[in-house]
Amino acid sequence: MPGKLIALALALTAGATCAQSYPTKAVRLVVPFLAGGSTDIVGRTVAQKLSEMWGQQAFVDNRPGGGTTIGTDMAAKAAPDGYTLLVTPAPFTINPSLLAKLPYDALTDFAPITLINTTPLVMVVHPGVPAKNVKELIALAKAKPGQLNFGSSGTGGSNHLAGELFNAMAGVKMVHIPYKGNAGALTDIVGGHLDVVYNGVTSAIALIKGGKLRVLAVTSLQRTPALPDVPTLNESGLKGFEAVAWNGLTAPAKTPRDVIMKINADVLKVISSPELRERLKAEGSDPVGNSPEQFATFLRDEIAKWAKVIKFANVKPE
Repeated sequence: MPGKLIALALALTAGATCAQSYPTKAVRLVVPFLAGGSTDIVGRTVAQKLSEMWGQQAFVDNRPGGGTTIGTDMAAKAAPDGYTLLVTPAPFTINPSLLAKLPYDALTDFAPITLINTTPLVMVVHPGVPAKNVKELIALAKAKPGQLNFGSSGTGGSNHLAGELFNAMAGVKMVHIPYKGNAGALTDIVGGHLDVVYNGVTSAIALIKGGKLRVLAVTSLQRTPALPDVPTLNESGLKGFEAVAWNGLTAPAKTPRDVIMKINADVLKVISSPELRERLKAEGSDPVGNSPEQFATFLRDEIAKWAKVIKFANVKPE
């Protein structure tokens, strides 16, 4: 028995030493998208601040493809030592139900670190749609089942599933029209070819303020500072409605707990920095920062929610 206690004490001491010295070399942040998108920008901003804090390079490694599964799988199979992390986007919790077979398990192959930010979508309609608020849109959709449509950046994306969640919770059927990116959907709704679009705040706000689109609601549980007078769908009669884009940070499963907590503490400092908060808010995004346990609960809840929506809407990958 004393031998086992000594071994345990040595293991705990080694773990504490590991966390205190971490990192001793460069840390890779895998981004499962091409450079230039919102997840990449978040990843690069966090990496830069961590490099300054650690005195070791933290760098972004872009691994796009497979609807984020290529980069995610690479991170899952990396050594669980804290030197490969995944900048984890919303498709992480959608793909388990959307794709028939994944090369990794989203819940068991990753150690959650923290939720970095959330980005609400805006529900916008063409000004020709005779609905001034969500209640009127629901009434219109019920009066014209299958006649109204909504556009998205592609099948299975956050804004597509926001529309399907609306259909499910409002008890209506608006037809989904997928595009290859948000730009095409915005162009067509301005042109009057679409009735509704769920879109990021940043790219839609100029069209809203210019009167080319009418905003009915935002998809977060709280109002967004970018459009403080716009109600949430939660306020507008769809209690509990939440469909946001987001980015978090995870590590391969079995990464030492003390290393996870060290990264968590340092990333929370980054998230609380005025530089990152201002950058996120300028893009219509809300900084978060939470514990590994809170982020784990968030991931489980998101996976369960989108599984129900995908099943209800019979969504199939493109």
